[in-house]
Amino acid sequence: MKSKDVEYKLTMADKFYEEKNYRQAQVLYEELYPVFKGTDKFEMLYYKDAYCFYYLKNYTDAENFFKGFLEVFPNSTKAEEVDFMHALCFYKQVPKVDLDQTNTAKSIGVMQTFINTHPGSTRIAEATSIIDKCRERLEAKELRAADLYYKVGQYRAAAITYESLLNNYPESKAGDRYKLNIVKSYYRFAKLSIQEKQAERYEKVVSEYQDFADRFPESAYLAEAKELSNLSQNVIKEIQYEQNKTTTKL
Repeated sequence: MKSKDVEYKLTMADKFYEEKNYRQAQVLYEELYPVFKGTDKFEMLYYKDAYCFYYLKNYTDAENFFKGFLEVFPNSTKAEEVDFMHALCFYKQVPKVDLDQTNTAKSIGVMQTFINTHPGSTRIAEATSIIDKCRERLEAKELRAADLYYKVGQYRAAAITYESLLNNYPESKAGDRYKLNIVKSYYRFAKLSIQEKQAERYEKVVSEYQDFADRFPESAYLAEAKELSNLSQNVIKEIQYEQNKTTTKL
């Protein structure tokens, strides 16, 4: 730090970097920015400094520095790698499932942009895998919300949220379970409804079961859904019978 020899300082910064002493390396790199800016050594200095942030798990600053590198050196041979690292920093900031998932959604966006920008990259498989993991996390977050609605007896809200899950993640392995939960939610919603609303709400159960049978004919949950549909049809018949009796008396 006390040396006036900037070449020596750069050599030592690189040595610290290779030894994974990133904090010491970073102190020297950032002192040398004004010295080497505009020279042929500045690109690697900037590149390694960005990685120092990354390896120190300061992903917010790393993301900004990788982005800055691309702006300063758009034609660098390391542009593709740095673009991927920029996107990866968003993924590294993805929180636990029960927390706000804004960074998860951002991670999907920047990874998809990387794929679109570098269609021939060897990193496409890893980028795709990260997108899949992020989607699974968002799916898990939405599932928790649906399950909570069901648990506290907000059955209509639960049904709508399970429907949203099915629409947002049509390829999900749990699709048939979401559909069963839709049927169950509408059944419980109908059962708790006032008498005047029950018939139409039980009809919703039947229609949701029919959609279930069409979409997931081999599902292990089909029998359970069918039972709820049969119960609903029986209730509808009873309601219609009572209505006919009343009409006849009148």
